[in-house]
Amino acid sequence: MIETLRPYQTKRNTTEWKWHSHSTNNYMEPGGRNLLLIGEAAALYSYRLQHRGYTCVLAASIHEARNILLLEYYQQGRTLPEAILCDSAQDSSLIGHFAGFLSVTKEYARIPFILLSRDEDEEGGTGNAPIGVDDVFDGRATDDDLCAKIEVLKKYKHLRQTLPYHTREEQVAVSPRSHRFGQRTLDILVSGIALAVLSPVLLAVGLAIVLDSRGPVLYASPRAGRGYRIFKFYKFRTMVVGADRKIDQLKHLNQYDVKDGASGPMFLKIDKDPRVTRLGRFLRNTSLDELPQLLNVLLGDMSLVGNRPLPLYEACTLTADESVQRFLAPAGITGLWQIKKRGRPDMSVQERISLDIDYANQHSFFYDLRILLSTPKVLIQKADV
Repeated sequence: MIETLRPYQTKRNTTEWKWHSHSTNNYMEPGGRNLLLIGEAAALYSYRLQHRGYTCVLAASIHEARNILLLEYYQQGRTLPEAILCDSAQDSSLIGHFAGFLSVTKEYARIPFILLSRDEDEEGGTGNAPIGVDDVFDGRATDDDLCAKIEVLKKYKHLRQTLPYHTREEQVAVSPRSHRFGQRTLDILVSGIALAVLSPVLLAVGLAIVLDSRGPVLYASPRAGRGYRIFKFYKFRTMVVGADRKIDQLKHLNQYDVKDGASGPMFLKIDKDPRVTRLGRFLRNTSLDELPQLLNVLLGDMSLVGNRPLPLYEACTLTADESVQRFLAPAGITGLWQIKKRGRPDMSVQERISLDIDYANQHSFFYDLRILLSTPKVLIQKADV
């Protein structure tokens, strides 16, 4: 027996959802693109996901979902789901236990676990989610967003399990746990002190932006960091209002060599970008526009050193195994790409990805310190990008 959702009209003439049991094969197709959907919010996506080529198996509760996994794999030897989508309205303690169950079971640890909400006001990201949840999608998530996230998380979790933690032979060996503790401690100390010391500069820049052009002082956009975790990325606004909506009109000016119709990774960098304001050019050339990212560091979204957090339209194009490897490293204000290639107009997409992957494989506490100490000399950029 499997339970599915069907709409019905209430006395108030509003549509609600109830679970209805009916006889059907509650099995995942061998070799198919299977998804396990738990709860009402997840089940609402089933019809649309089936049109994307997925086979959806529905479970009314986390308990039932766990039984399905045990039955499918251990007793029937069937194909495991590519991802598990769960209603965020399920009991949070049960979600936490289920996430732990997935993470400690070798066969299930590679399966992306995503929470779905029908509440458009519920903020995405994993900030308030139980440990083990890979991402949270709210009611504004489109089918394209969800399918892209599933594909990226699949590759990320596969790499996470198969790739060892690398350090350079000549570096002092530092365990990942020690590295993260040392890195986070440094991040909090430096970002906290810097925000306090630079507060007059922050206020002056904010006032200058208000006087220079119409629009907000800060620019906040969703970016993808470590593990494709999405967070609000802060910078001083350097462009005209609505600049993001003009990307398609300016793709022909992209400095990266991307051919029309190409299906590979797509990065965007425009020389003398017409969307940039007069003050914005100065802020970019002096890197003053990046000072608000210290708040991201203090909040734990970013680190001082890491790979650049990518706009979602760029991150969604990085689906090859070797490209997704860059997401094993934290997002950072400065990094290997910034100190080696910053301002170089002829850098290719593959060169940029290669540097990100190099950092993901090599980063350690002392390696980060070397990058951090090398950053001041490249703060003044020669290229207007």
